[in-house]
Amino acid sequence: MTLPQAKSILSKDFRIGRASDRLFGSFVEHMGSVVYNGIYEPDHPTADEDGFRKDVLELVRELNLSVVRYPGGNFSSGFNWEDSVGPKGQRPVKLDLAWRQVEPNSFGLDEFMRWTRKVGADPIMTVNLGTRGIDEARNLLEYCNFPGGSQYSDLRRSHGVQDPYKIRTWCLGNELDGEWQIARKTADEYGRLACETAKAMKWVDPDIELVAVGSSARHMPTFPEWDRTVLMHTYEHVEQLSLHHYIGKRENDTPTFLAMPMEMEQQIKDVIATCDYVQSVKRSRKRMKLSFDEWNVWREPDVPYTPWQTGCPYDWVQFRMEDALVFGSALLSILRHADRIDIACQSLLVNTIPMILTNKGGAAWRNPTFYPFLHASRYGRGEVLRLETESPKYDTKLYTDVAKVDSVAVWNEEKGELTVFAVNRSEESIAYELDIRDFGGVSFAEHLVMNHERLDAVNTADNQGEVKPRTGGATTLDGGRAESVLPPYSWNVIRFNVK
Repeated sequence: MTLPQAKSILSKDFRIGRASDRLFGSFVEHMGSVVYNGIYEPDHPTADEDGFRKDVLELVRELNLSVVRYPGGNFSSGFNWEDSVGPKGQRPVKLDLAWRQVEPNSFGLDEFMRWTRKVGADPIMTVNLGTRGIDEARNLLEYCNFPGGSQYSDLRRSHGVQDPYKIRTWCLGNELDGEWQIARKTADEYGRLACETAKAMKWVDPDIELVAVGSSARHMPTFPEWDRTVLMHTYEHVEQLSLHHYIGKRENDTPTFLAMPMEMEQQIKDVIATCDYVQSVKRSRKRMKLSFDEWNVWREPDVPYTPWQTGCPYDWVQFRMEDALVFGSALLSILRHADRIDIACQSLLVNTIPMILTNKGGAAWRNPTFYPFLHASRYGRGEVLRLETESPKYDTKLYTDVAKVDSVAVWNEEKGELTVFAVNRSEESIAYELDIRDFGGVSFAEHLVMNHERLDAVNTADNQGEVKPRTGGATTLDGGRAESVLPPYSWNVIRFNVK
């Protein structure tokens, strides 16, 4: 039986751009059990001297995260940062309106900074431009980045942190166009506030980078006009514009679900076009970069949520094999725009639509989405190549001309590695040819495959390896042409050594 055929041509000269190390980031918010009973559980058998779960630390280190965004998310629009520093016994217990939970503030700013250092990631801090504004933002920056000799830098030093944190990247609020957000703003209200906050913060520390809030989602009625208006106020004062996207299965239709990352890709293109329009209007030499600081697959939670608790699961989800394929395609959409996307944060890291799941007092394990991110973090750093690809296509009631093979190639010249990531969206195997003759001396390294006979397969605490990648995928190499077989509904990583 002849398999359907797909083909990609790779060339050193077909370059999109170098993938920023900051594309491989995640997000920790005070939401549900992300923090409490997720990364922080002082009574857990593996807890270290700071109360951090060491089993979670090990899994996070495996991902080699570059950046982690904190403390929100919606939580940040009602967050008083002063409540989260200093002696724990003196910190107030507050009601968080964003997620209707009790916030004890026993894990705060200083704990987060210790945690990021243990996992080896750089922090991205979000300031509250919902209920607060310029004063609180500049004071927080002073606490974090000023060496000493001022009110808030000396406050930090009194808390035992002598050296400044030197946090480089700051988000100027979160999703302030959304009616769900505490202290929602119009585009003009937010744009002016963000502009003036940016000016004040850069007077405190000129070396920081700032991210302005873009539209919360492509389906927002103000998209992309919100982005245009905000950029007209902030263009010369910020380095990135944010965008967020969550992909949820709307009905029992796998082909449509697997095609949904196409909407995410179109959103990226729309936001880039908006940025470039404002650049043209302003006659600016600056080319605005993007911060995709919230992205993920979304699925209905597996456990009920009880409000006004601490560490109660919220959107605690065991992702399925099917979700991992959509997640993988979303990753590829980000990589395909490496010339413009400078930051990307998977949302969220632990327990809420997560890559890592935990049980309170018990095990920690990898969701299936953990693996595509792991592979991209390991092998997706380098020059992203523009593929010339021919693939069979399919149509659904929502999408047309959906490529059955979704793929991206990354060439890491320094390491002598060439990697092709490929998702087979089809229910049948596909023969995939790679023409890599332009790379000269190439040898086959490995072909990793993740698939499962059931698309609804999940990983559990008792069966943590039900969905996981394996080596030994079917790839051969002859004369600069590689032939691979992509199994049905599979995530593939095909790697070559390049002399």
